[in-house]
Amino acid sequence: MSEQRPWLKNYPKGVPANIDPDAFPTLVAMFEDTFKKYAKIPAFTCMGKTLTYEQVDKLSADFGAYLTSRGLEKGDRIALMMPNLIQYPIALFGALRAGLIVVNTNPLYTPREMHHQFTDAGVKAVIIAENFAANLQKILKDTEIRTVIVTSLGEMLGFPKKQIVNFVVKYIRRIIPKYDIPNTVSFSEALSQGKKFTLKPYQGTQDDVIILQYTGGTTGVAKGAMLTNKNLVSNMQQIRAWMMPFLMEKNEVALCPLPLYHIFAFTVNCLAMMSIGAHSVLITNPRDLPSLIKTIKSSKPTLITGVNTLFNALVNHKDFSSVDFSSLKITVGGGMAVQRPVAEKWQKVTGCFLSEGYGMTESSPVATTNPLDGTGRLGTIGLPIPSTDMRVVDDNGSPLPTGEVGELQIKGPQVMKGYYNRPEATENTIKDGWLCTGDIGKMSEDGFFQIVDRKKDMILVSGFNVFPNEIEEVIASHPKVLEVAAIGIPHEKSGEVVKVFIVKKDNSLNKNEVISFCRENLTGYKVPKEVEFKKELPKTNVGKILRRELRDN
Repeated sequence: MSEQRPWLKNYPKGVPANIDPDAFPTLVAMFEDTFKKYAKIPAFTCMGKTLTYEQVDKLSADFGAYLTSRGLEKGDRIALMMPNLIQYPIALFGALRAGLIVVNTNPLYTPREMHHQFTDAGVKAVIIAENFAANLQKILKDTEIRTVIVTSLGEMLGFPKKQIVNFVVKYIRRIIPKYDIPNTVSFSEALSQGKKFTLKPYQGTQDDVIILQYTGGTTGVAKGAMLTNKNLVSNMQQIRAWMMPFLMEKNEVALCPLPLYHIFAFTVNCLAMMSIGAHSVLITNPRDLPSLIKTIKSSKPTLITGVNTLFNALVNHKDFSSVDFSSLKITVGGGMAVQRPVAEKWQKVTGCFLSEGYGMTESSPVATTNPLDGTGRLGTIGLPIPSTDMRVVDDNGSPLPTGEVGELQIKGPQVMKGYYNRPEATENTIKDGWLCTGDIGKMSEDGFFQIVDRKKDMILVSGFNVFPNEIEEVIASHPKVLEVAAIGIPHEKSGEVVKVFIVKKDNSLNKNEVISFCRENLTGYKVPKEVEFKKELPKTNVGKILRRELRDN
């Protein structure tokens, strides 16, 4: 076994080679056990509001009961569309306990993006922060959604903070566009109504899909990765097994500046941290660096997760070096490559190694991570986690020798069931149990993996996947555009930004017009930062645009 898995000899002391994917029959069974085990200790804090595990248990049961009272049944899809708020874990666990399939949705999506995800998934209910309800109103009639629960940022904070936060958001910052959606109910009202009903015990199997997590995969339009009970229980246990030699149950404070609707924070912060009774501190707006640094000072986290752009912003902020980091044990970077200068500066300032990991939505997501015992290697994505196999293959899918460059493939209990309603895409992505990542890398003799190149065309902006096809489709719909190609170009802060090359149909077209059009149809991080007009685009002999040639020139 060690010959096939050379990375095992570099596992930190106390980390097992395998986990038991059958330890819990369902994710609901796992967190219901957690609620009882850690009942009296803090589970989540957000904007100063703290809930114990016992309180999350009670509130999520009430919320689940409300959902079933509205006629929602096992297998129905419910979208969660909010930034990090104390409402999120209540809604998540309530929906899962009611047997619903959760569709995590970026609240910054444009109406077009929301429409695609909601109709593709067949969403029947949505929980949405009021800041984004105006966009929902624009597409609601074209969906199957019949239950709309709206929440305000301050709704769960209690008097007087609730009133202050909501007043500032609505009347000073003015970030709540007017909307008119009939028959909505507030989050608080849903909890109140739910108390009148009794939630039936969840009945489920390991293979039941419980999360539809949308991703572009390796190419194309956003697809729903079907994540099952077994997938998420397994990845939660794999992360726990990797970290537990360095942590203590009921004794950790985990800072979560990444949104829980993103698969990295969802599994690492929301699930794995819960499994050890950690106190998770949720950050609603990580771009507000002074407030974030203030929270780090007051909460004294023992674990911080993030992406390279956030770590870079923090280490370059004048107040960050004044933080006392004596409690910090673990820092984990994911979602995008961690740059060496950032990792080195982070360690210099905090005294804590920045451990880079790797994974995909399709692997729930964690597949590899660097050791946490000080033996991690900058520039690598680390070692495959317990019960995970990884290999490098050539274009024919044949395994390559150590040191050779090829496509990375992953096998383990965390690999998704497939893409929702897309059997052909599933067949192209999972072959003989191996998840084809589309990422190009290599393995060293002792089992450390390194990414050499990424998926051919994907653009990674601040940890979010941006796919050229989507950008091109939007811009191509502009009446003054003849042809368009989108690529990613390096950017100091966000890793990459989108650049588009356009052949005009109408000579009056200009850069500002293109960007303005994109802002109406794309989330902010997908909007091109650079626009270049060309007389023609490079193509193959069959007419396919050569993005690589555009990148190389």
